[in-house]
Amino acid sequence: MPFNPHTESDVAEMLASIGAPSLAALFDEIPAELNCGGLASIPEGMSEMAVSRLMQNRAAQDGFYSTFIGAGAYEHHIPAAVWQIVGRGEFYSAYTPYQAEASQGTLQLLWEYQSMMTSLTGLDVSNASLYDGASAVAEAILMAVRANKANVRRVLVPATLHPRYRAVAEATVRNQGIEMVSVPWCTECGHTIPASLERYAAETAAALVIPQPNFFGVLEPVDALTDWAHAHNMLAIAVVNPLALALLKPPGQWGNKGADICVGDGQPLGAPLSSGGPYFGFMTAKQALVRQMPGRIVGRTLDADGNPGFALTLQAREQHIRRAKATSNICSNQGLLVTAATIHMALLGPEGLKNVALASHANTRALVERLTAIAGVERVFTGPAFHETVIRVNAPVADVLRALRAQGILGGYDLGADYPELKDCILVCATETKTDEDLAAYAQQLERILSRRREAPPCAYK
Repeated sequence: MPFNPHTESDVAEMLASIGAPSLAALFDEIPAELNCGGLASIPEGMSEMAVSRLMQNRAAQDGFYSTFIGAGAYEHHIPAAVWQIVGRGEFYSAYTPYQAEASQGTLQLLWEYQSMMTSLTGLDVSNASLYDGASAVAEAILMAVRANKANVRRVLVPATLHPRYRAVAEATVRNQGIEMVSVPWCTECGHTIPASLERYAAETAAALVIPQPNFFGVLEPVDALTDWAHAHNMLAIAVVNPLALALLKPPGQWGNKGADICVGDGQPLGAPLSSGGPYFGFMTAKQALVRQMPGRIVGRTLDADGNPGFALTLQAREQHIRRAKATSNICSNQGLLVTAATIHMALLGPEGLKNVALASHANTRALVERLTAIAGVERVFTGPAFHETVIRVNAPVADVLRALRAQGILGGYDLGADYPELKDCILVCATETKTDEDLAAYAQQLERILSRRREAPPCAYK
């Protein structure tokens, strides 16, 4: 927020206006024995210029890196107007809009957000956000189990889903007696093979989770997977990158009937990386499932005079007063990040989002072409991808990434910890923020690193 200087005369005038003799008198209700006195461990104050220099030096210690890591958090350009508007007091300090008559601005923004997300995903209803993409997946699984009239407590989850999403969902649902069955993936194409699901046909399940794109950046055969789920009386849960939906078929149009629930992380829509958060999760669904949705929904209505207005609706009161019977115990939303996403999408519009997605896809293709031209580097999967791809290098991945980092390049995500069969593989990502010079620098440094390893004499010590 803007800096508003208060001179001594300003302070004296304000105190006189309210009839207080001093600033200390405003806190006279605090008992004297609770007053800590001075703050001995706090250094003396500094000038604005000195503080700015100090913070610049601290920030420089982090270094500046050209990042090619994706894996669920992506470096996109965020127009300056987004957070300039979000930083306004009426947005920045707004709380949950329980009191509709005092919160029309916040309610309208959330309604606009919901409208945008239903349009983007092709589904009927949207809630007003969740904590992040991982918890959104867990909530979608719980929602699918609640909606299952046969009380089936099993879901099918492809191993191509983000490992952190799988871990969070498992931690959330396992103590509620829900089993997550891992579905294998094709090691050649990098996605789930619909025919491989037949082994689970005899086992009843409440839902099939379908990532698009999956953790490897590969596009899943979503139409076939959705139809298979519905043919076996399962709900189809889509887990998507919202930016990819600017190019790809929306989940509401997958297969013959469309996905039933769609979730994901909204970070690509105006949220900076910020050392890992905060981000926000989104959820949309078919109208038939609206009463199973967690969180809150904002509705548009007319007041007694016929004027349009907004209010919270379809929000089970049990979420606040009878937690054991609640639809969900996740009630708070990431309102500030949702505000940023709404403004971001409004500024870019459909064509702007599409252009960002196209540029990201093109840059990743160009990067992979450069990298796979290097001896000892190859692309792993044959399936089509969005803006992430897996490459294999003929050197220890940790050493390669460490050497790239020393050159100011965050070269990608080491897949070995999550997928031991891919221990020599790196997940690389390029967004619209990367230039030809950035791609060339990455390729040049990787070639140098690998060539030096080839030329190095064998170590005399084992």
